[in-house]
Amino acid sequence: MVVHCRVARQGLRLLKVAWSWTPFPPKHRPATAILGLAFSGYTTRKHKTWVSLCQMFSPLLRNSMTRSAARTAAQRAGAIRRHIMSTSSAAQAEESTVKFESTGSLRTYVLNRPAKLNALDESMLSILRPKIEEWNRSELCGTIVGRGEGRAFCAGGDVASVVENTKNPQTVPAAVDYFKREFEMDYILAATKKPYVAIMDGFTMGGGVGLAANAPFRVATEKTRLAMPETKIGYFPDVGASFFLSHMDGETGTYLALTSERLSGRAVFEHGFATHYIPSRRIPMLLDRLAELDKPHPSVIDRTIEDLSAEREPGEPSPPFVGSVRVALDYAFRHNNVEMIMADLRALTEASEDANVKAWALTTLETLQTRSPTSLKVALEAVRRGKKMTLLQALEMELKIATAFCRGASPDFVTGVEAVLLAKSKETPQWSPSSLKEVTPAIVSRFFDSKSTYLEGAPTITIPDGLDPKEKTNPMRYALPTENEIGAVVRGQHPSGGDMGLQLNELLTRFAELRPGKMGVKEKVLEVVERRCELVDNADQNRVWLKWKH
Repeated sequence: MVVHCRVARQGLRLLKVAWSWTPFPPKHRPATAILGLAFSGYTTRKHKTWVSLCQMFSPLLRNSMTRSAARTAAQRAGAIRRHIMSTSSAAQAEESTVKFESTGSLRTYVLNRPAKLNALDESMLSILRPKIEEWNRSELCGTIVGRGEGRAFCAGGDVASVVENTKNPQTVPAAVDYFKREFEMDYILAATKKPYVAIMDGFTMGGGVGLAANAPFRVATEKTRLAMPETKIGYFPDVGASFFLSHMDGETGTYLALTSERLSGRAVFEHGFATHYIPSRRIPMLLDRLAELDKPHPSVIDRTIEDLSAEREPGEPSPPFVGSVRVALDYAFRHNNVEMIMADLRALTEASEDANVKAWALTTLETLQTRSPTSLKVALEAVRRGKKMTLLQALEMELKIATAFCRGASPDFVTGVEAVLLAKSKETPQWSPSSLKEVTPAIVSRFFDSKSTYLEGAPTITIPDGLDPKEKTNPMRYALPTENEIGAVVRGQHPSGGDMGLQLNELLTRFAELRPGKMGVKEKVLEVVERRCELVDNADQNRVWLKWKH
């Protein structure tokens, strides 16, 4: 009763705010205030009267406000609604590490552990999964949104607790079970029937990347900091990374898997990890517009997000992996052997005439030398295998690898977490083995061989009813065109048809048609053409064709 009274008082106060805050003339204020109540989302028995009032005054809403006024009022009301929802349940705000919001057909989960950068622990997985499964089945749910409170979407999994469990044979199964539940959650979000929008506004690392990477809509902002930092802590990139990293342009995914380096801001979008880029200040507006949509088609969601995009500012840094550096990256990281990658990086530091390439190769070489040698070899093997797998198959493989780490196939997981995350040491952890040469094929096989003693009785991914395990996901459908797609158009092999022998202007026109109105398409196509195409002049020198370099 106390909570209901508090909520009622809060509602009356916000009603006064809605009355005084609106920019409209006095004759429009009743409509604005009532619209605020309509969007407040109260459906409890104590507040059904408010909904009845809204229905009673609906003619006033229609007749007293212009379309423009209604739009502005809805945006104001959205802010009021979010404030009401954040304070309507004191117990939820104070106790729940995952909050849920419902507005129309929009369903939102909010990771609510800001002091820990929303690191994903066991209780959060227990809270989140049943709600996502419920929304997936519900006919009332049209769109799912995931976001985080504070400075992060999700900065990773709670590996400190996992490592603690690995130290006691009796609690090792609990450590393995954490990864099983985490990977299942990643697959459920990837395979949900509902359009899913992941808002990566802030730190998005490790387990956070898993929650977002296979969503059809992944929104980056200038605050986004994305990384798979596992080789830093003696582990390997999991949560589906062997699938999504292996499908990135060229060898950028391999580079990020091994180095644990991060991408920031617009680069997350430009390198394909996000499908859209909008300024962080527009996130509330995006949520309001998504709330206005009633079970929208994915193309409508795509356009809704795209309408809030922002073009590159003059002072913004260029994407990190373009031009000569990107050529060098693809060259060095093309190998299936870590030692060969390191050898090519050393050669680039000595022989390259490009100062940028030499600096990049030196930095990358130094970075790899601080990573766990075992992690490097396991990560590379997983990424190479994952390229030929479905997402579900990749997660199954990763669960076995995680099981082997938890069962002691390498001591580096415990060593790395304790040194890097708990002790906050700036020194390279004491890896064992300490060199790549000592990490033999027999050691790597512990994580992959079905006969490995570390994999006996390893668990498998459990798929809930209603999700098709054979269904293929395409997380790049609404992103910038991939390098492979651009190459297919140049070669006349794109599924939409077309011929070989395109000129540059024809190629740009084609992608303007394939991605109508999408920001950044022209820049992406031009960058790829500069690296991967050569110009071929015909006999009479009247036309210059693009030829793809193999």
